[in-house]
Amino acid sequence: MFTGIIEEIGEITAIAPAGDGWRLTVRAPRAVSDAVHGESIAVSGVCLTVVESTADTFDADVMKQTLDVAALGGATVGTRVNIEKAMPVGARLGGHIVQGHVDGVGTVLEVRPGEQWSVLRISLPGDLAPLVVDKGSISVDGTSLTVSAVSPVEIDAHWFEISLIPETLAATTLGSRAVGDRVNLETDILARHVERLLAFRAAPEGGSR
Repeated sequence: MFTGIIEEIGEITAIAPAGDGWRLTVRAPRAVSDAVHGESIAVSGVCLTVVESTADTFDADVMKQTLDVAALGGATVGTRVNIEKAMPVGARLGGHIVQGHVDGVGTVLEVRPGEQWSVLRISLPGDLAPLVVDKGSISVDGTSLTVSAVSPVEIDAHWFEISLIPETLAATTLGSRAVGDRVNLETDILARHVERLLAFRAAPEGGSR
């Protein structure tokens, strides 16, 4: 479990084939300073398990399914990634509940920089659109953010916007995002549970309960 509060920006230093997946090596000195084998670390919103580590890097296996559904599948050596270690029990929940399970991928449609703020408009897969609301929470590349605008319900090409403060621009990879970049999206877990509950309530009588 994570909070979406990024602890450092890491860098992918090696990618090796591992069956139909990858073995990633990520440089993240702060994260590995006390990391142990089997620990969970979120890499741009993807929960990965530490299998080996050095003084400043860790290795993690990434399965094919993850590569298929997450923007991480397009990463190369040198790609910068957002790093967050799992939340310890009893810690403050500074962001929102993030599982590290990517729901889908969005594309940056527009970047509107300001004197201090920057607004990103990001495409939203149609199946995720009902789960994203104005002023609600969303994780973009593992970063806990508040939705500042959403597309009208009646349009087909859905999108949402996030407004980034200077700290977020400096402390995460979102500050360097450009139009056309793909990003990992994780919607609010509470919204996903409500959607599933309503689907069962609406099922024809005699269906599974």
